[in-house]
This record gives sequence, structure tokens and C-alpha cells, in this order.
Amino acid sequence: MADASQTPVVILCGGRGTRLSGDGAALAKPLVEIGGMPIVWHVVMLYCAAGFREFLLLTGYLGDQVARFAEETEWPDGVTVTAVDTGEDTPTGGRVLRVRDRLGDGTFCLTYADGLTDADLGAVLQQHEASGAAATVTAVRPELPFGVVEIGDGATVERFMEKPRMSDWVNGGFICAGSGLFDVLEPEAPLEGGPLERLAAGGELHAYRHDGFWACMDTYKEAAMLNGLWERSEAPWCRW
Repeated sequence: MADASQTPVVILCGGRGTRLSGDGAALAKPLVEIGGMPIVWHVVMLYCAAGFREFLLLTGYLGDQVARFAEETEWPDGVTVTAVDTGEDTPTGGRVLRVRDRLGDGTFCLTYADGLTDADLGAVLQQHEASGAAATVTAVRPELPFGVVEIGDGATVERFMEKPRMSDWVNGGFICAGSGLFDVLEPEAPLEGGPLERLAAGGELHAYRHDGFWACMDTYKEAAMLNGLWERSEAPWCRW
């Protein structure tokens, strides 16, 4: 069985600056706050709650801000959080390749600094190890941002559903992988798209289905939603 405490977690933190914070200041996206703490802190903590202890933050734009945060933050006992400069404009696939030597040939987890979930990340790791696949993605079905109208004959609305879940599965970004992932990565190409498509075509990509909470913070509206959940003590991802 895989040991979460011995499995490193790689968090992609190279995203461009954003005004999600609302103050107009240049800020690395991973440092936009939810409940007074940067979202990357929440990502680290939800992995910590599942038993993971070693974290690599792959930085890019305004990476010095992320590195300073990692160094100055008091993390739980036994947890190490290290920022690694992987280049300001390096694509996500290239960022992961740049830490290959640090990861070796063992299993590691890989995610983004702007997504939150209540998925059992330890179970994702265990399923990945049991599958023998090169990588396992956490597949989710997020809510649509609008209502769905089913129209019958004429103009009669037969059914209206406010913000239903998608029927298709999408990549939720919480990934487990081994050295086989490096075989399909390219220094100047993103992780998304080609590499995962090639693994899928070869039967080397598995999915962990998660029907619970998942959210990606890409807009001010999404940031406000996550902050609202936290302020009401209704944050599903908070398991610490």
C-alpha cells in the first residue's frame, strides 16, 4: 500500500498575477486569499489532512512572493514546503520536468494551486497504486454556471434546472503519477492536452471519480463563493 507520508506533492504555482484579491495589487495567483490565508495554503492543508508531508511549490510569475510565503509560514509538525523556481513563463509540463531529479522514479501527487476539493486524496493515491497506470486524474462533474432549460414541442418548457451538474466528467486537477508521466512531457508544452491524451490513447491514464465538492478559483465570483463558504464555516474542503 502507498504511504502518503512518503509521497511528495507537487503544486503548480506559476500562474500569472491576478486582481482576484480585489485590491488591484500585483499578486501571484496562489496567494489570493480564502478566509485570510492564501489558497495554496488551503491546498497544502487538505493534503496534510490526508497524511501527506512533503510539498514542492513550482513557482513562476512573482515566484519570490510564493517562496517568501512558504518560508515564513508555520506549517504543521513534520511538514516541509519548498518553493522551486521553474521559470517565469515555463509551460506546466516543463515545470514538472524541471523537478524530475527531485522526484525520482517513485509515485508523486500533482495538482494546481487554485483548486479545492473534499475528495479523499489518500484514496486517490491508493487507487493509483493499485491500477498500475502511469497517471490517475481525479474526475469531477462541476455545477454549470447557469440554469438548463428543456423545451418540448412548441415553446413549452418541460423542465428547468438551476445550475445542474455536468453530465460529462472533467479533469479536477488532483493527479497521482509515476515516472511514466515524464515519458510524455515536453519542456515547452503544457501538461494538459497532449501528454494526458497520449497516456489515455495508450491505456495508461486512469480516473478516480469524485461526485463531491470541487471548485476552481479562476474568477472574482468564484473567489467570493469560496470565501463565503469559509466565513459561514461551510467549507467542505476543510478537514483539518
